[in-house]
Parts: sequence; structure tokens; C-alpha cells
Amino acid sequence: MAVASAPSLALPTPPRSTANPPRPPRRAPRDVVSWTSAIARAARQGDLPAAAAALSAMLSSPAAPAPNDITLLTVLSACADSPSSPLARPLALSLHGLALKRFPCHLLLSTCLARFYLASRLPRLALQLFDLMPVRSVVTYNTMISGLMRNGLVDAAFEVFDGLPEPDKVSWTALIDGCVKNGRHDEAIDCFRAMLLDGVDPDYVTLIAVISACAEVGALGLGMWVHRLVVRQALERNVRVTNSLIDMYARCGQAELAAQVFGSMRKRTVVSWNSMIVGLAANGRCTDAIELFEEMRRQGFKPDVVTLTGVLTACSHAGLTDQGLRYYDLMTTEHGVASRMEHYGCVVDLLGRAGRLDEAMRVVETMPMQPNEVVLGALLAGCRMHGDLGMAEQLMQHLLELDPGGDANYVLLSNIYAAVGKWDGAGKVRSLMKARGLKKRPGYSALEVDGDVHEFVSGDRSHPQAEEIGQMLGLLRHEMTATARYAYDEHEGSCFVGD
Repeated sequence: MAVASAPSLALPTPPRSTANPPRPPRRAPRDVVSWTSAIARAARQGDLPAAAAALSAMLSSPAAPAPNDITLLTVLSACADSPSSPLARPLALSLHGLALKRFPCHLLLSTCLARFYLASRLPRLALQLFDLMPVRSVVTYNTMISGLMRNGLVDAAFEVFDGLPEPDKVSWTALIDGCVKNGRHDEAIDCFRAMLLDGVDPDYVTLIAVISACAEVGALGLGMWVHRLVVRQALERNVRVTNSLIDMYARCGQAELAAQVFGSMRKRTVVSWNSMIVGLAANGRCTDAIELFEEMRRQGFKPDVVTLTGVLTACSHAGLTDQGLRYYDLMTTEHGVASRMEHYGCVVDLLGRAGRLDEAMRVVETMPMQPNEVVLGALLAGCRMHGDLGMAEQLMQHLLELDPGGDANYVLLSNIYAAVGKWDGAGKVRSLMKARGLKKRPGYSALEVDGDVHEFVSGDRSHPQAEEIGQMLGLLRHEMTATARYAYDEHEGSCFVGD
């Protein structure tokens, strides 16, 4: 792509003379600012090939000046903003060599190169570059922390963070948010506490991440404390924060508190309505979820994919089969939402719970995409509910192909055999699980005490207070047994409790 020339100055036309004919005005040579401006213009438009062509023309033109650091930063930033472009990687690698040659200790260039490598899923190159940097700024550290977290290298991000002399708000937020997005919610909460102890005030981005972590682990007490912090910082009008609070309260089983936050909002988005509808459905308040969905439509909000998933789930759990099917039909005709896997799963669950297994099977067979283990698992659950062993065996063959390592479907089929009295079939399923090296994953429960979440798994004695907990459970068991005996003896006309 040709680079536009600098405009020539408009000069007054001199009087004509036969002795001295007029000469065309000379163009001033383009300086580095002019070249860089042309490159930046293409970069701002997201046209990486045009920016690369302009840089190539600059480097190949004998009359052009050498690119300066701003020129290279402009092109590197364009590469980082378009990491999926096939031109980005070879161009950035070429610029890396040029930058090291001309500006070996340039902080901004090195940081920009690291950002590109992290955006391009080349975190090891970013780490090598980071280790070789003689000078680093807090921006460099923050770039590395957030980029490593996006690449799933949580431990490496912690190591970079530990080398930061004075972490700022952005540093802590990158660490906390990264832990949340990588499923390490307990560590996110620990980092938040350390941030407060370090005297760094969180902003709304930090609080959103912490609220999300509280929702995941069920840390209701800490979530409520963060809510008070939101009020103290006057962030109640921040829609993203309030949406996070609604989701947190709903997932912690506090639908009423979620409704209070929702009711206090001056401005709502579709996400606000979705969080409340899904939260009500998940907490068994299905009629309220459906009524809120209708109110959302009356107020002119357009339902999206998540909204329809929530209302279909509510209809399924409430046993409102016909109403759920009507909403499903309106999904495409009225709301313009194309059916996705989760919607088919809801419809299959809706029909399966109602005992309309043949209709549910027809939905599975006519889906435009291959059903996943969730859809087939919903139908398998319907088979268990209504004792259809034949269809369950048919489904199990498909489930074994889709999710051969999943234990839940084996256990479900075994329970179906047991429910209809076919113990030999249940034993075969258990034997098949053993032959394939599969074990039923134990369930776990979580309890929050003074802001700390304690998880308990069946048969696990790794908790530091496991012995005291066992003794307390034994005492409770003894008291419950004694109470039951007293009630029995009182019913028989005697107050004798026994031992």
C-alpha cells in the first residue's frame, strides 16, 4: 500500500517571463514523524498489512530516515492488537531483532514485545525477554502478570508478582482476577485479604473479581462484607458491580438478598435481568423467575440466549411443560434467538421430567448438531425417573462414546437397573467401571466460618481439626439416638430413655 506524501506548500504564482520559465515547487523530504504518522494511521484502522507495507517502504527508501523508537512501538502495538494475523508473528520477530540492535535497553519497547508474545500465546518467549530486561517498570510487571494469567501460567504469574517491589492496585487486581479466571478461587480470596493488609484500596474491577470468587466457593459472609465495601465506596450505581452481587447472592442460596439488590438498581441491563431470572430458577423460585421474565418483556428488554435458558430451566423445574415449550417456540419466531445446545438440553429435560421420553428422543435425533453428554444425560435422568430401561441402555452407548471417562452416567445407569430390580445389570455396570479404572467421585460439602471456607469430602481426614470434628459428630449422633429413643418410649407410654 502506497504511503501518502506530505502535502506541498501552496506558493503564489510568479509573473511569466520568457527568459525564466516557471519551475515546479520542490517537495520537502519526509521526516521520521511523517513516516510514523502514516504507519500509525494504518495501525489505528486495524490494517496491519498496510502498516507493515509503510514500514517496509520506509526501510527500503534511500531518502527515508531510520525508524525511531516511536515507529517501532507503533508497529509492535499493532502486532499485539492483531495477534491472530498471519503477518503479526514474523513482523514482530523481525522488529524484535531491530529493536535489540538499535535500542537494546529500551523499556517501552521491551514491554511492548512482551505484551505481543503473551497475546500470541508465546509466554515462554515473554518470560525469557522479561528475565533479560535490565530495567523494569510496574507497567512491565503488570503486563507480565495479566498476560501469564491469560495463558494459564498461574504459578509463573505469582513468581513475577513476588518480584515486584511495590505492587499497585492494577498488580493486585491482575493477580486476583487471574486466579478467578483460572478456577483458583480460594487463592483469589487470600490475595484480596493480602491486598487489604498491604494498604492498597481495591477498585470496582477488583471487587467484581472478588465477588465472583465468593460466588464460586459460597463465601456468603465475605461476599456481604464486600457488599458493605461497595456501599462505602459509593459503587452501588455501577451496574457491573451490582450484577455481580445479584449473581453472588443467588449462587449462595440467598435469592431474597439478590432480589433486594435488583430492586434497588436505578439502571438495569439485560445482564441484570438474566442474573435475577437464572438465580430465582436455581433457587427453586420458578414461578417468580417466569413472572420476572414477563416483566422484563413488558419493560422493553430483549431476551437473549441466557434469558431463554433461565426461563426454560424454571419451566422444567416447575413442571410447566406446555408453557416451557411455548417459550421455546417463541425463542426464534419472536425473540430472534437461535437454539443452542443449552436450549436443547432444557427442552429434553423438560420433556423427560414430564415422562414424554419419545418426544425428548425425537428432539435429540433432530438436533442440527451432535448432542453432547449434558443433553443425553438429561434424557438418561428422565429414563431413571420413569423407569425406561430400554432407552437408558440405548443412550448409554452414545454417552460412552462422548464421555468415556465420566463416572456420573455409569452411576446413573446402575441406579436405573437397581430401581427396576435388575441387580445383575447394576453389578455389570459397576464391574465395567472397575475394569476401566473409573471410580465414583465423592461428593463434598463446604462450610464458611469467620470468612474462611472449609471443604469436606467423604472419607477425607486432611482437615487440621478432623479429630475434633469427628468427636463432635459422634456426640451429635449419640444425642440424636437418645432423642429418638425418648420419643419412642414416650409414644409407648414410658419416659425411660435407656443408655
